[in-house]
Amino acid sequence: MSAAELLKGELWTAAAAVRAGEVRARELTEAAIDALTSVGPTLNAVAGLDAEQALAAAERIDRSRAAGTDLPPLAGVPMAHKDMFYRAGRVCASGTRIRAGFVPGVTATALERLDAAGAIDLGRLNMVEFALGLTGHNDITGHPRNPWSTDHITGGSSSGPVAAVAARLVFAALGSDTGGSIRVPAACTGILGLKPTYGRVSRAGALPLSHTLDHVGPLGRSARDLALLMEAVAGVDRRDQTTSTTPVPAYSRLLERSPTRLRLGVAESPFELPLHAEVAGLYDAAVDRMRQAGLRASGLALPALDSLNLLRRVVMIAEAAARHEDFLEERRDAYNAYTLARLDPGFELAATTYLRAVGWRAEAVRRFVGEVFADADVLVLPAMAEPVPRLDATDTADMAGYVRRVNALGHFICPFNYLGLPALTMPMGRTANGLPMAIQLVAPPFGEARLLRLAHHLETNAGFRLGEPPIVTGRSGIG
Repeated sequence: MSAAELLKGELWTAAAAVRAGEVRARELTEAAIDALTSVGPTLNAVAGLDAEQALAAAERIDRSRAAGTDLPPLAGVPMAHKDMFYRAGRVCASGTRIRAGFVPGVTATALERLDAAGAIDLGRLNMVEFALGLTGHNDITGHPRNPWSTDHITGGSSSGPVAAVAARLVFAALGSDTGGSIRVPAACTGILGLKPTYGRVSRAGALPLSHTLDHVGPLGRSARDLALLMEAVAGVDRRDQTTSTTPVPAYSRLLERSPTRLRLGVAESPFELPLHAEVAGLYDAAVDRMRQAGLRASGLALPALDSLNLLRRVVMIAEAAARHEDFLEERRDAYNAYTLARLDPGFELAATTYLRAVGWRAEAVRRFVGEVFADADVLVLPAMAEPVPRLDATDTADMAGYVRRVNALGHFICPFNYLGLPALTMPMGRTANGLPMAIQLVAPPFGEARLLRLAHHLETNAGFRLGEPPIVTGRSGIG
């Protein structure tokens, strides 16, 4: 199989091909560079390409294999990452003109761990300004485009990463998730996104937004790919005091354990935010396919999410406002209008309101886990309430409408940032407009292995996979 053909497949297959000598790391890297330079501009996915550095790293891997050296698990696999992960000596602009020339002196722990696993870092991928937005809009760098239809949103704020992974420009990417910024864009583009348990993956060297809500996690095209990525990046880090000492499982080996004994708690309507009829139909059909695949799925009354969303919003706007206070005093005119619309309310919030929202978290986690996971091992619920919207339906000129749309996109997603629980989105089908629609799986703390096992089973036994998007197959966008 050629490098270009491998690039359209999954990370684990390519890594195995490099180790077996079936393809050279340089060939894979050249194929990814070609894809990023030829298709990347159409999707506005790429913020900066480090081709020379990537090719040099690939050649080192090829020399190591030729010398008989055992290769690390991700050796030779090309990736690129959200433009908020620091690499010493390389610009990290974070989707804003305010940091367009910022060059960090340190490298993010997650990138260091991928380097140690042999992954090839091809560069930076576009994102929403300061990682603050769920639609993918960025009036400064331009909006990344959805490979399924360039007229529809990618979701955000990890917009460039999902476009690049879904379009088969790279195998995988790292994103961040403060209120759905991994899971919503993954859902919009038909790939998998995992927000790990709070403290499972180090955030050191990643641009902070809201320090008690920020999570770092992987984006990929299969559960096995996510498992390999988690094995590489998860674990305690002295540079991030919030990381947990809980041992990191062998996620990829655990995939082969049958999940048929897991108890699935399926969230049932009525929901606080009603589902669009198409989404409801896909969700019901997905649950039926789970049962047909031998899984034990029982109905569950979902605890109130509106209150959890409100608590998360209070925490996020307060912490984000504090983080941006100096920038806003010096460079307010350089911000996107919709970024300001998200930040400004944080300065009007009483300190007591913020402290109460933070203080209530432990009790909220205890109650949610007690209610949901007493009789279920995994919670199953929709990822989004509506089909993926068109770009022109999320126009930031209508700021009130834009904020309502963002809140709707995050309704089923954001509570798990506040609770810190692991959550994964994966495709369950497509709506009539041809765009993907996703389901969300949630587990108790440090239950990532459980989620990955279930996702792998759904991919292989229940048809929870989509084909390649039009931009890969050569068809024109859906429009």
